[in-house]
Amino acid sequence: MASNKTEETKKELRKANKEAKRAPVWVFAATNRRVRRSPKSGRNWRRDNIY
Repeated sequence: MASNKTEETKKELRKANKEAKRAPVWVFAATNRRVRRSPKSGRNWRRDNIY
């Protein structure tokens, strides 16, 4: 990817970064720890492309 990114690309990368975070603690409590991670948190920056 280019060093100089467009604002659109930066926006998409920011969104993907937010989605990759772990699920909140209240989700663990509400589901009796059945849900341990968010669905998109398995993405790796080097292996998986967001586009």
